[in-house]
Amino acid sequence: MLDTSGTLVSEKRSNPNKDSLRGFEVIDEIKYALENECPQTFSCADIVALAARDSTVLTGGPSWEVPLGRRDSLDASVQGSNNNLPAPNSTLSSIITKFKLQGLDIVDVVALSGAHTIGDTRCVSFRQRLYNQSGNGVPDFSLNPAYAAGLRTKCPSSGGDQNLFFLDLVTPFKFDNQYFKNLLVYNGILNSDEVLFTQSAQTMELVKLYAENNELFFEQFAKSMVKMGNISPLTWPMGEIRKNCRRVNHH
Repeated sequence: MLDTSGTLVSEKRSNPNKDSLRGFEVIDEIKYALENECPQTFSCADIVALAARDSTVLTGGPSWEVPLGRRDSLDASVQGSNNNLPAPNSTLSSIITKFKLQGLDIVDVVALSGAHTIGDTRCVSFRQRLYNQSGNGVPDFSLNPAYAAGLRTKCPSSGGDQNLFFLDLVTPFKFDNQYFKNLLVYNGILNSDEVLFTQSAQTMELVKLYAENNELFFEQFAKSMVKMGNISPLTWPMGEIRKNCRRVNHH
């Protein structure tokens, strides 16, 4: 949430987030309203966790109890963001390792990837799959050729980096298990999506399971979100409660 200022370099500038992470103004509006009602009470960290839950519910997904009491950090770590967030062209083993380092298992990997049932991705994040998947000038064999042909019309081999595409081409505004159904027919747009179906028997089984059973996916997604929300949160007396999510308070 922090903007770059002075010696502090914002995580918004890290490779996985740059030109990609959006919606900060929504968090700012929520924070502004809360500060008016009860100043210095709700952290930006808790607001983000609640907004993630509420946006899931508003788009038709499951609800869950969000544990509260997080505090805001006094610093940002671009390095941490670059190292810990999986990239769209990651291999499955790299994704699983990054999750495992945070205490999340294979079930969490597959369930949380299901968040790609809503939202957009940029041409630059999947271009290599359309033209040059393994450095030999050939498109990715695990991408449906008809789907790839459609993507190429708006994602040329150069230019158009920021053009946006739905992560789930079928029901892009609905939180459902369509993401997993897409993977079964090789319509996962990111490499990091489709590898869940193509690179491991264990993740493939989970993809099939969630594609068949929306209720099971919802149940696991909720559990995994709580688990992810509990990754080393700052609690009192660490950190602070920011007045403005983009800046640390000046004590």
